[in-house]
Amino acid sequence: MSSADASREAAGGARPRGALAVGAGILISRFAGLARAAATSAAFGVGAYADVFQTALRAPNILQNLLGEQALSASFIPVYSRFLARGDAEGARRFAGAVFGLLVAVAGGLALLGVVAARPIVALFAAGYLQDAAAVAAGEAAVDRYELAIAAVRWIFPMTGLLVLSAWALGVLNSHRRFFLPYVAPVAWNAAIVAALWLGGEGLLDVAGPRASTGERLLFAACLGALAGGVLQLAVQLPAVLHEVGGLRLSLSRSVDGVREALAAFAPALAGRGVVQLSSYLDQILASLLAVGAVSALGYAQMLYLLPVALFGQAIAAAALPELSRSAAGTADELVPRARRALGDAEFLHLPATIGLVAFAPVAVAGVYQLLPGRFGAADVALVAAVLAAYAVGLPASISSRVLQTSFFALGDTRTPARIAALRVTLGGAAGVAAMLALDRLPVERLPGFAAAQPSGLRLGAVGLALGASVGAWIERARLGRALARRAGSVVPERRESLRRLLAAVAAALPAWALAAWTAGLHPTLRATAVFTGFAAVYLALARGGPLPGLDRLRRRK
Repeated sequence: MSSADASREAAGGARPRGALAVGAGILISRFAGLARAAATSAAFGVGAYADVFQTALRAPNILQNLLGEQALSASFIPVYSRFLARGDAEGARRFAGAVFGLLVAVAGGLALLGVVAARPIVALFAAGYLQDAAAVAAGEAAVDRYELAIAAVRWIFPMTGLLVLSAWALGVLNSHRRFFLPYVAPVAWNAAIVAALWLGGEGLLDVAGPRASTGERLLFAACLGALAGGVLQLAVQLPAVLHEVGGLRLSLSRSVDGVREALAAFAPALAGRGVVQLSSYLDQILASLLAVGAVSALGYAQMLYLLPVALFGQAIAAAALPELSRSAAGTADELVPRARRALGDAEFLHLPATIGLVAFAPVAVAGVYQLLPGRFGAADVALVAAVLAAYAVGLPASISSRVLQTSFFALGDTRTPARIAALRVTLGGAAGVAAMLALDRLPVERLPGFAAAQPSGLRLGAVGLALGASVGAWIERARLGRALARRAGSVVPERRESLRRLLAAVAAALPAWALAAWTAGLHPTLRATAVFTGFAAVYLALARGGPLPGLDRLRRRK
């Protein structure tokens, strides 16, 4: 291939294939995550052991998200790609080896810190668990989640370092236009947890000791599976990384060409991620103060809620960024209509997703978490479905905000989205606290249409936290829209188009309601598949049969 051909491929031809590969990898990984969630819900249901497992994953994952994919990619990929663009393979190799060496040192330190300081870490991330010992002593609780979480975090925390190194591998492979492998690699992590739970359930994997209960045995099997999955996720990428780099030259020196520049770019990227993670951290603390099961109910609902956010919001924002950046280099008159079209495309997807998740939340929850027989019962479905519906109210705002943030990034403005995100966390958190305190007094049996033979002990406080998150999302969406309008012009989609999309989604829900009633006796997973497939089919049929903007553009979008 000539250099001119290579340049043309880099400029245009590789981008559509890369976007498709990223989307395919994310989709497969998300389905693997749903399979893992189905396995953990069957093992733990909604309750103390599920709370502990969610906490054990969340504590190290917050650090991994801070140091991992987005922040590392933002600082590593531009510098590494410049080495490649000028044909300096040796400089790229030295730079990659130096960053890897520094990350190994940082990741090793984090792993050791997590093991040694597990007790104060759990006290910070799950302050409500500190009350469990007294509750157990008084006969009011059967499980001390605090002591269990300490042991679980010690098993899982080394996984943090491995996942940070996996983010480095993603940066290398993406720079070489190898997109699919790093985004599908998390399948190995999910598969390892599922396999460990199966082995634990069969009595073939027991790291909890002979006196441990079944719940403890499965909990620590899942923790070991998460650690092993971290090893696998990195291992499946390393051969491709070594092939592309041509071997690593490990170093801890910051004087290697490009390292100081990458470190300087890492700090603001880390600060931006910190605002998002602060919200997650606060939700974890607040949920731990509620009744048993609140932490796991939030985690189960978030798994389903984040699926359309990742697939629709991330995909459209990523596809729009190059186009918006080119427009920003010209005039605001060019950026505004393109940002408006991107918001319209997002609306075409998030409106039916919102209607579907709000209207059929119990069907979706049962379809995923009752795939396997186990401990996830009717009360668990009712609580998680209520939390999911509360989150889904904010889904249009969350997805639209990603497009608006991308518009600011195209304009070279990262401060405005960060400042508004901080406001979202503050006001959404305040609303969540007020709602959770009021709703945690109500048992799940008070939900409309749900009746139980005996009390489940589950309460609705987690629904309040989800409502607070939705309030924060809409505040962020409104502020971003107004700020962009002042900066460049209004990007609100045409109201007539928005109304047509909304009516089409509502119309699609009506036959889906009938289908949900007709399939009530089916296995929950088959029922959910039928309902959501029918809902999507009717919506797309209306989109094709009438003047519903968005479908043709999405077909053409690369």
